[in-house]
Amino acid sequence: MMCAIKSIFFFLCLTAKVGKTSLIMSLVSEEFPDEVPLRAEEITIPADVTPERVPTHIVDYSEAEQSDEQLYQEISKANVICIVYSVNNKKSIEKVTSHWIPLINDRTDKDSRVPLILVGNKSDLVEHSSMETILPIMNQYQDIETCVECSAKNLKNISELFYYAQKAVLHPTGPLYCPEEKELKPSCIKALTRIFKISDLDNDGILNDNELNFFQRTCFNTPLAPQALEDVKNVVRRNMTDGVKDNGLTLKGFLFLHTLFIQRGRHETTWTVLRRFGYDDDLELTQEYLFPMIKIPPDCTTELNHNAYLFLQSVFDKHDKDRDCALSPEEVKDLFKVFPYMPWGPDVNNTVCTNEQGWITYQGYLSQWTLTTYLDVQRSLEYLGYLGYSIIYEQESQAAAITVTRNKRIDLQKKQTQRSVFRCNVLGARGTGKSGFLQAFLGRNLQRQRRIREEHKSYYAISTTYVYGQEKYLLLHELMPDFDFLTEEDLACDVVCLVYDVNNPRSFEYCAKVYKQYFIDSKTPCVVIAAKSDLHEVRQHYSLSPHEFCRKHKLHPPQQFTCNTSDALSKDIYTRLTTMAMYPHMAQTDLKNSTFWLRASVGATVFAVLGFAMYRALLKQR
Repeated sequence: MMCAIKSIFFFLCLTAKVGKTSLIMSLVSEEFPDEVPLRAEEITIPADVTPERVPTHIVDYSEAEQSDEQLYQEISKANVICIVYSVNNKKSIEKVTSHWIPLINDRTDKDSRVPLILVGNKSDLVEHSSMETILPIMNQYQDIETCVECSAKNLKNISELFYYAQKAVLHPTGPLYCPEEKELKPSCIKALTRIFKISDLDNDGILNDNELNFFQRTCFNTPLAPQALEDVKNVVRRNMTDGVKDNGLTLKGFLFLHTLFIQRGRHETTWTVLRRFGYDDDLELTQEYLFPMIKIPPDCTTELNHNAYLFLQSVFDKHDKDRDCALSPEEVKDLFKVFPYMPWGPDVNNTVCTNEQGWITYQGYLSQWTLTTYLDVQRSLEYLGYLGYSIIYEQESQAAAITVTRNKRIDLQKKQTQRSVFRCNVLGARGTGKSGFLQAFLGRNLQRQRRIREEHKSYYAISTTYVYGQEKYLLLHELMPDFDFLTEEDLACDVVCLVYDVNNPRSFEYCAKVYKQYFIDSKTPCVVIAAKSDLHEVRQHYSLSPHEFCRKHKLHPPQQFTCNTSDALSKDIYTRLTTMAMYPHMAQTDLKNSTFWLRASVGATVFAVLGFAMYRALLKQR
């Protein structure tokens, strides 16, 4: 069970001669002490001897020995306060409400009141119970969790007292339930709704028997017997009309069950569920759950592994209700209901492949996850946490979904790589067609690009290419053309595109300067793109023509490119870029002849056809 509490401070306070110190000593020694001091020293009970496996600190208070200031300090540190009274002393009972509860409330924040346990000691001296007097007090003050009558002398209910005190801290009622309204609090409903949606594996709004058993096994390490499952559903049926549907538990039924648990004093059941799904005492997902530790050495990248893609595919299938292999805006909204905010903005639709309606396709969906993992692995871990990856796949954390690639220098030495994602930085002066180059990769010609609103523009484009039969992701990143402000992070990539406009005589100069300043001595492959090749080519105002420049620096001749066409856009150039990124050593040695490009292009065409056929087959299965 996940628990944010590292230790518990019990603070036992009340006037002298009610037996509070005797209670502590009886708990520790398991026998009634012959001599009782005014105050017991602070006692720590190790985690391994407590039922909840949490270290417990017990603090005693004595009016005779300690000042009011010391009392206030102890109250501020306490996780739970046990107010001890004597069952045979009416004045000590009266002092609970006249002095101690008001004093404690004055010293604690209203929104984070410490739970109180009323402890009636010396039950061995009377034959009657004090509960008739205490119940009105419990009804008056919400902070009182429970009342326990005990005896330090004959050890009656001593261990129960400390069990209830621990329970009040580890399984508090306050964050879950409003006793006045007799219903769950909004934050609790929100958390349990997320848990329901994660557990509803087919997203039909019902937890069927298989899903209920998976939930039960996930939270309590044991499935429910068939009869027990029916008993649970029958309890819901008897109490509400829409709690069970098609023999499965609805969200309303699920919430009702947890309300029932709490009303019957079984808070620990709901807390076990909440903590298993990552929640802390304030019903917020913990930082440890959302951001598990992951070590990423320099020159290494982060990618999703096979299990992560299988999980994300299942999430896609779960929400693609019309089975059109794309997510409509409503389906995207439904997918992210388990998030506290909408993580994808309109720019995502211009970063990945979409269908004719502008909806994110299956391929585009996986591409966006790949992009997030590559650029910001912490955010990817957070997103996988919201979706419940570690719970569904029964992993210690969502860090198990991430592959950290080996150092790029080792790839260069061995002349091979296991990476699946390659980054291409696209540089060029303003207006040269860099954005068009990115959007063309996603299959959008100039006419479609003109529909993109400026505020929804993306500086990234990612999709798949095939290199020698292997599916790889190529990530294009358009850099701003501020020449003097390029950082090492900006320049870190696997391949570089230097884009100039064939119709603008001053555009190539920028490419030449960038190459000479940043890449001339680099091992990063560079490709010059002659953009807008459908326009008239003019002479560049530079000492060397683009062809001469490339020949001088042993670069491949400028690659002609245009997206101003009604024909299907060719992906050859993107396949070549991916190939160069994968095999930089080959790109350097083979650039003098065309065999490198020919092999890449032919391989890409063949495997693109095969890949498309396999993709269609996969969609039919799905």
